[in-house]
Amino acid sequence: MHTAVSHYHQQFLPTSLRASIIASGYWVLSLSLTGLTGSVASFIGCLAGCYMVDGMIDRRPWRSYRTPVILLGCVMVILAAFLASGLITGSLWIAGLLTPIGSYNTAEFVQWLLVCGALTIIMRTLAHRTTYGSFLEIVFVAAAFVITLAAHRNGMIHRPYFVGDFALIRGIDPASILMAMGCGAVLGLAALLMVENNQRRLPYHFAVLGLLCFSLLAYVQVFGLPTPSYTDDLGLTGQEQSRGQDDNPFKDGENNAENLQAPVAIVLFRDDYEPINGSYYFRETAYSQWNGQLLDETDRPDMDQDLAGHFTNARIELADQVPGRAERTPVRTSIGMLTPHRTPFGLDTPVAFENTPNPNNLRFKRTYDVESLAPDFGFDDLLGREVGSAQWSDELRQEYLAYPDDPRYDDLANRLLGTLRPEFIDDPFAKAYAIKSYLDENGIYSLKNEHAFAQDPAASFLFGDLTGYCMHFAFAATYLYRSIGIPARVGIGYSVPASNRAGGSALLVQAIHGHAWPEVYFEGLGWVIIDPAPQQTLVDMTTDPQNGLQQMLGDMLRNDAAFEDFLESRSGSGIPVQTLLNILYSLVFAALAAGYVVRFYRRWIVGYAGPSDQYRLSYRASLDQLAALGIRRQVGESREAFARRLASLAPSFDELTRSHLQIALGEVEASRLSTVDWRAICRQINDELGKNIPRWKRLLGALNPFPWLLAR
Repeated sequence: MHTAVSHYHQQFLPTSLRASIIASGYWVLSLSLTGLTGSVASFIGCLAGCYMVDGMIDRRPWRSYRTPVILLGCVMVILAAFLASGLITGSLWIAGLLTPIGSYNTAEFVQWLLVCGALTIIMRTLAHRTTYGSFLEIVFVAAAFVITLAAHRNGMIHRPYFVGDFALIRGIDPASILMAMGCGAVLGLAALLMVENNQRRLPYHFAVLGLLCFSLLAYVQVFGLPTPSYTDDLGLTGQEQSRGQDDNPFKDGENNAENLQAPVAIVLFRDDYEPINGSYYFRETAYSQWNGQLLDETDRPDMDQDLAGHFTNARIELADQVPGRAERTPVRTSIGMLTPHRTPFGLDTPVAFENTPNPNNLRFKRTYDVESLAPDFGFDDLLGREVGSAQWSDELRQEYLAYPDDPRYDDLANRLLGTLRPEFIDDPFAKAYAIKSYLDENGIYSLKNEHAFAQDPAASFLFGDLTGYCMHFAFAATYLYRSIGIPARVGIGYSVPASNRAGGSALLVQAIHGHAWPEVYFEGLGWVIIDPAPQQTLVDMTTDPQNGLQQMLGDMLRNDAAFEDFLESRSGSGIPVQTLLNILYSLVFAALAAGYVVRFYRRWIVGYAGPSDQYRLSYRASLDQLAALGIRRQVGESREAFARRLASLAPSFDELTRSHLQIALGEVEASRLSTVDWRAICRQINDELGKNIPRWKRLLGALNPFPWLLAR
């Protein structure tokens, strides 16, 4: 009987655990490739393959087969699976018997059952017969989860769609499901590693890893979800007001294409508005003051008063800094930031920022409302207007006209103005548009350039190969505008194509939309964007539509009661899923806290108990300490034998055990050993374990809140 039980633990349990983990890899990988029938078949095929190989590996005739023969046979089974699937779906007789849907499901079941079973046999055979086979299994499980869940990287929380759609209709943040699947993958991989080694200690390690995964979920609940990271070449994101005066805005021209897909904010339109120029411009800051080397953010209180230089917990009013109300349209927007930003941004042109309660603290870093006066005029309306403001002082006007002391700017600007017709030769807008047209026709958009660390990057670009990105075009145009007496600055923020809104009320802002553009100040209108649009480009800066993510984030930001009712009605259940998750999290936190309290109490009470209880409490505390390190007395093992087994790790534990048993069995009185003696023995045991147990194992033991449940 004992032999049978031992065989059960040594063979069946490890095989079952391993088979379940590998099968979960097949299941996850199949979710985006087939339907429920195929996923179930992949799971069953993997289980069957694992049990068959592990049960027959040492038996005839399997033992007599060479490894290449087994691999070749599995390849033949895979080919047969695809052939059988094609025959089933192509047979009119089977379709008539099972219906077309039934025929398709049958074909999927057969194909996934045989393919996954054969692949599992290959991996398990290699694991038994080669040194690298077990590694292949671990790589497969890791790859299955990574391939399936990688679609949500860089903040694309609605992908993969089978997770995003499932979560959306139930009102759950998809990140919660993705985090749970990630924790499951970690536990599965760890179990695969440990099941090959010490199976007795597997439950202990598995419990510790589980606690660490729950700790990760708890961290996310308290501190929020990870922030998408990407290379920021415009100084928009990061900590508030963290940009230094010496930062070079040209230094990071080349970005990773995948990182540029990361969403950085969601804008919810409260009023309908369509931009005339085809793009929504969201200004965050501006470079307007010449610092002797290039344009930088101003430190003058009388410059750029239309910008909000900081976030507020109340309201910021900028209305008196925006002229031309009759030519502008009031637009209200709500903005939810997915990544931290240095300063608030708003739709051109903001007149008020107001902090709002965050409807989803885990998803949004900050939320606020913006009131804007968006331009409702075209370029034709700018003809004949003067530039600058009559309220500016001469000193302030000169600040908006300062540019590098390089005569090439004047020469090029005057040469371009020579192409104007006589009636427009003195018109500021016509002059500015001639410069814009030159950059449109001759400039080449590229993230790769050689201008970043030139003494004047704009000059290196403008008088060189005319190849650069938005920052080069914006600085070059601004310098040319200023060289002919037109007050200008460089606006920094985001430019999002109007088509991305797709007719809805939400607009997704991605990292790729980060943009710099030149602005000219017109009398009676304020700052107007005159943005070059190069006709030649060496890089594709377009993005795939993200309508699902855009809608999801917009709904999270909107947080309307009607939408909550819609989610509840779609869930098909009156039980709120998020409430159940919150209850689960609370129970986990309470269990962890209770575990640590009990552990601390059992150790703390040793120093305050009376002489009659010292022997019992000291021994119990030492057992707790050993259990935290995975060292336990086995079933049927006496306490003396347990102490002898630990003689090499903690010799003093033998002395503690003998003294404890002498008092417990009534051989001596408890008063023979004082409190100081018991504490000294415990400290000696602790020192011995510290010398003989690896530090990482002691660290894991310190994190375990439940060693007292395992001690005996």
